[in-house]
Amino acid sequence: MKVVNAVQPGGEQAKAFFAGPENGPFVMVNLLKFKPFAEYEDGSNSHLTGAEAYELYTVEVRKLLASIGGGSVYSGPVTGILLGEVEELWDKVALAYYPSLEAMGEMMRSPGMQAISHHRRAGLAGQLNIRIKAPVT
Repeated sequence: MKVVNAVQPGGEQAKAFFAGPENGPFVMVNLLKFKPFAEYEDGSNSHLTGAEAYELYTVEVRKLLASIGGGSVYSGPVTGILLGEVEELWDKVALAYYPSLEAMGEMMRSPGMQAISHHRRAGLAGQLNIRIKAPVT
């Protein structure tokens, strides 16, 4: 299995994801890899680690998730691997709940998201996003 971390999905990948059938609530599994130091396009905040820059994004994205009826389910550091092999472990796993693909798309296009995305880009070396069906409660 080939694994490739990325910071932004390609246009076709994003289009296919959001064009898929709407099947209700889901949880996005985020496997996160941080840069050793933040890399802001304007050169600011060079004293921050990648994890610290991403945390600035996280604080605000939680508010955006709540505004669409979603939420942060879990977030924690990766501390080891029991089964399988990867060249390098991710640094953190974060689980986010979304009520629908439409709600996620609205959030991603929102001015609030545009205002904080630079922290995400500055901090992330790459990630995997995996959508899983949310349990019915």
